[in-house]
Amino acid sequence: MRRALAEIRPTLALAVPIIVGQVSQMLMGITDSVMIGRTGTVPLAASAFGGNVFGVFYVVGIGLMLPVAVFVARARGADRPSECGEYLRHGLALAFGFGVLETLVIVLLGTQLQRFDQPAEVFALVNPFFLLIGVSITPVLVYLALRQFSEAMGRPWTPMFIMLGGVGLNAFLNWVLIYGHLGAPALGLTGAGVSTLISRTLGVVVIFLWLQRDRALHAALPLRWWAPLSPARLREMLKLGLPASGMLLFESGAFTASAVMMGWLGAGALAAHQIAITCASTTFMFFLGLSMATGMRVSNAVGAGETARLRPIGFSALGLGALLASLFVGLYFLMGETMASWFVHDAPVVALATQLLIVVAMFQFFDGAQVIGSAALRGLHDVKWPTAITFVAYWVIAIPGGYLLGVRGPMGAVGIWAALAAGLACASIFLTGRFARLTRPNLR
Repeated sequence: MRRALAEIRPTLALAVPIIVGQVSQMLMGITDSVMIGRTGTVPLAASAFGGNVFGVFYVVGIGLMLPVAVFVARARGADRPSECGEYLRHGLALAFGFGVLETLVIVLLGTQLQRFDQPAEVFALVNPFFLLIGVSITPVLVYLALRQFSEAMGRPWTPMFIMLGGVGLNAFLNWVLIYGHLGAPALGLTGAGVSTLISRTLGVVVIFLWLQRDRALHAALPLRWWAPLSPARLREMLKLGLPASGMLLFESGAFTASAVMMGWLGAGALAAHQIAITCASTTFMFFLGLSMATGMRVSNAVGAGETARLRPIGFSALGLGALLASLFVGLYFLMGETMASWFVHDAPVVALATQLLIVVAMFQFFDGAQVIGSAALRGLHDVKWPTAITFVAYWVIAIPGGYLLGVRGPMGAVGIWAALAAGLACASIFLTGRFARLTRPNLR
């Protein structure tokens, strides 16, 4: 217990700016939802559908970029700064390569969106918005690689401020392009897509220029940016990144499938789902930021050979996650209806979203534990069993359960979200249990 308490402060010192940066990224989506919601329920539902499909590609990219943080933190713990730069360089190559590939897939998918059997009025609005945010995937992945390098090197604050600036820019551009201010045409949902693309692209430019000029990071930057890539290093990163992408894909795929099933229940249910998923994703960003700091610190301890710190780092982070979850439970129970009314003034949509937020409150502890547990295991380079666990939790329990309870059964939208909660509970129990097993003193 004393060791765990001693690890809280350094974990928080790294986690707080990461959390703010993650929440800032989420605020960009919240800004879009709130400002789009003012134009009507159908545009909000269309943004929900397009955003959830795009989210699958986004989380795959996040998983592919996670090795940058893990390997840079390990190299830093082993005092090998030149390796830090090489992992950044190879991470950027992966970001560009997969960004272009995902963009091509998104463009092709944009011609097939009607196959998701969504309401006709939703499909009529979604395609330009979907393609615009799809084009932004490459700058998103490049930014993730640069940001995770900076955070793993102990420099998390500047990326946080850059993200906050991006949120402000996105809100301003939304005001101009969605509603048609300052002489611009009122583009509605399409304007939100243009704003997102511009904000994300400028963010990449700013963070790269800062990294080039930060003297504290100079020794860890690549000596030759355009040197030939190492196939062995790329394989090493993909060996960790592909299973990490799989884990995130299984989870996000469950939420995307839920959005599709909500569309089968009507535009109102889909709009309520967008409100609930936006709120749930925002509080999840706190857990995600804490988990990223945990994974980096675990990997750093592995690189430094300090295996006695692994268990205290992981369990102190789980304790911090439980404290955060307690706060969020109270927030959703006390302010669920008020929060839903921020997005839209349609009374039936607000009422349904309020019910969904009660379910969100009930799975906060599970949501925090599963993402922190998976990050701690990733820091140990343990990815095969966690990938299997998440597959069962989300694709064997959550998706079929949502269909049986919500689409075929009597519970409707609430049943779909109840099944998601069951999947999160399963993942949290088995992922944290595996970390506890792997870090037992007699197994190290």
